[in-house]
Amino acid sequence: MNEPMFPQLLHFADIGFLLLRVMVAMVFLYSGWSHLKEPAARGKSIGMSKGFTIFLGTAEIAGALGVAAGVLTQLAALGLILLMLGAIQKKIFLWHTGFWGEKASGWHYDLLFIVMNLVIVFTNGGRYALRP
Repeated sequence: MNEPMFPQLLHFADIGFLLLRVMVAMVFLYSGWSHLKEPAARGKSIGMSKGFTIFLGTAEIAGALGVAAGVLTQLAALGLILLMLGAIQKKIFLWHTGFWGEKASGWHYDLLFIVMNLVIVFTNGGRYALRP
C-alpha cells in the first residue's frame, strides 16, 4: 500500500467526508426545491408529469437530508445515485446530450454526483453523523 505524502492530513478525513456530504446535500436540496416549487412548470421543462416531478423533488430533498444529517446515510446516497442514473439515461438516450453538453448541461455533472455519493456509500459518510 502506498504511504500518503502527508499522513497528518488523514486526521481530517472525517471533516472532508462531512464537507462532501454537505455539498451533495446543498445541491440536491436546491434541485428538489426547484421541482417542488412549481412542479407543473418544472415537469414540463424536463419532460415529466407533475406527479413524477413532485416525487422527484421529494426524493431529492429526503436524500439530501439523510446525507447531510448522516441518518440512513448509505441508503440516502444510494437513492441519490439512482436519481442521477435516471438523469444520465434521459440526457443520453432521450435528449442526446453529450458528455460535456452545452452550457455545462452534459452528463459529466451527474456522473460527478454519482462518484461523490459512492464515496459516501463506501465510507458511510465518515464519523460526524447522526445515526439511527
